[in-house]
Amino acid sequence: MKTLNFPKDFTWGAATAAYQIEGAWQADGKGESIWDHFTHKPYRILNGDTGDIACDHYHHLSEDLALMKDLGIQSYRFSISWPRILPEGVGKVEPRGLAFYDRLVDGLLEAGIKPNASLNHWDFPQALQIRGGWVNRDSADWFTEYARVVFEKLGDRVDMWSTHNEPFVVAFLGFADGIFAPGIASLPQALQVTHHLLLAHGKTVSLYRDLNLPGQIGVVLNLTTFKPKTESPEDVAAAQRNEDLVNGLFLDPIFKGAYPPDIMEWVGSMAPDIQDGDMAHIKQPIDFLGVNYYFSNIVRFSPGGEWKLTSEPNIDPGWGDTGKGWGICPSQLTELLLKIKENYGNLPMYITENGTALGEAADQSGFVDDQGRINFLRAHIQAAHKAITLGANLQGYYVWSLMDNFEWAEGYSVRFGLTHIDYDDPNRKRTPKASFDWYRGVIQENAVCP
Repeated sequence: MKTLNFPKDFTWGAATAAYQIEGAWQADGKGESIWDHFTHKPYRILNGDTGDIACDHYHHLSEDLALMKDLGIQSYRFSISWPRILPEGVGKVEPRGLAFYDRLVDGLLEAGIKPNASLNHWDFPQALQIRGGWVNRDSADWFTEYARVVFEKLGDRVDMWSTHNEPFVVAFLGFADGIFAPGIASLPQALQVTHHLLLAHGKTVSLYRDLNLPGQIGVVLNLTTFKPKTESPEDVAAAQRNEDLVNGLFLDPIFKGAYPPDIMEWVGSMAPDIQDGDMAHIKQPIDFLGVNYYFSNIVRFSPGGEWKLTSEPNIDPGWGDTGKGWGICPSQLTELLLKIKENYGNLPMYITENGTALGEAADQSGFVDDQGRINFLRAHIQAAHKAITLGANLQGYYVWSLMDNFEWAEGYSVRFGLTHIDYDDPNRKRTPKASFDWYRGVIQENAVCP
């Protein structure tokens, strides 16, 4: 079989998020986040799970740095907990929180691993939620205050930054569906939150430029493709509406300076309040786009469905679905990257998350022979390679995730990691899975076999 070789400067990495792995939710002066608050309420999370301890990464930093070095990743994508830095969201800085990320960054650099930091992976300070959270227009300035503290401490050593991770999820799962923190079910609020997240993004990009820092800054979006069930005008329109809502609502303002007009017409009086100059702030040039890809959807028109549509998993021939019920569809990763290239300019892109949760059991030693995950990753890396050969400016790939972790509303019931975490062990024993060794080989060879 012919080996698929990647460009010599291609970046291989792994990703995590603060709330999902750190634990130590009250350690060293950390403030409460909306996820701390949300998970401590009954009936919010499967099995009553919380991220109070999670993988206890906060207390196992050295061990996890050694794990990354063993894996051979060239870059580690992590997020910074806003309330660990500013317990009240604004004002007094907690030096012990900053010191943790200082140690993390220095440890990565000592291991020869490039830090890739996200400022917002959903753990917004509860103290600011009480003041209206992302619905409050002041949130854009609260965020830039936080970003300034982090940039001034770490900006000399971290040269790759993302403002937000998946702002769609923050807005719609947190404020429209109410199934994620802060648990509000209001479409008008979700749309206003969307605008304020984007405004915070744009202002933070401007701040980064003003500080004259040497690195790059971008944003990470969950993006996918939406295929009509049939070629009927109704299904085609429904698929486009779904794409505008998930992809266009964020890509269009950032790259084109305007929201998709059809969506704005659809929401009517629920549209967000947009003030003069907002769209110019949002349309700040960015250095890269992070693409989180997990699945694709087939959409059909439905008079009784939300947004007048329903969807089902798009599954490539020979594949099935995952432990989360997501269809496995590697081919659409290629199509998505090429579609971004054609519609939004061929700026550098990174696959910042891609991975799968499968039904898997560890043996007595904690080892997991996760051949299904290997097959999933191989197929998606092949799809990424194909996109590169067709002209997509793809610069890197980050697997989700370095380790099993707290999977939001589903708690610890599903596992995405290359490393098994024993949640019954007080020390959270880490055991690399078969996929860990396989991915290490891909990195070493800078190639994947068909």
